[in-house]
Amino acid sequence: MNSPTEWLANIGIEYILLASAVLLVARILLGKLNTPIAKSAAETVESFLIAVLLVFLVIRPFVVQAFFIPSGSMLPNLEIQDHILVNKFIYRFQEPRYGDIVVFKSPPSASPDRQEKDYIKRLIGKPGDVIKIYGGSVYRNGEKLEEDYLFEPGEIDYVFGPYKIPSGNLFMMGDNRNDSNDSHVWGPLDRKRIIGKAWVKFWPINRVGMIR
Repeated sequence: MNSPTEWLANIGIEYILLASAVLLVARILLGKLNTPIAKSAAETVESFLIAVLLVFLVIRPFVVQAFFIPSGSMLPNLEIQDHILVNKFIYRFQEPRYGDIVVFKSPPSASPDRQEKDYIKRLIGKPGDVIKIYGGSVYRNGEKLEEDYLFEPGEIDYVFGPYKIPSGNLFMMGDNRNDSNDSHVWGPLDRKRIIGKAWVKFWPINRVGMIR
């Protein structure tokens, strides 16, 4: 079953407009009742309507959006069922950087049913970089990456590359390298598929903190 965070993150515009219409009608009807209680209720409904429109039509599409972590591919930094906020604004002003944890729409090749899903991985390579994985480590342009954020540093059990990343694409990998469906499996990620940068964990309460 989908979590409330996942449901809210993917709720369609038709439901938002329907809820807004219901709230608007309620506000109009309450406004016609000339009683203190009705007036107070009308103000509450109006405030809620403004909040819904602001969150779902402005903040969620352009600024920040909530997501939840469905798998262990980003352990130990992100655990299953962690709830996070994603900054959708930052990459309008700067390019993704090495080491950023990024949320994106998966390419068709990432799943057998070829359905688009929300993925979260770490950015390892940019256009023109040559990626090679051997001896348990990742090499970018011939230099071994020092990755202290990994679940098992130096323990990658597969070999990949060398592979030169094409223009307009990125190479994404999960921190739990031996249990991650990422670019070493399905190839480079089109830059246009990026949703935003993972920003902060907000649930569960004992895991609240910035994502690095």
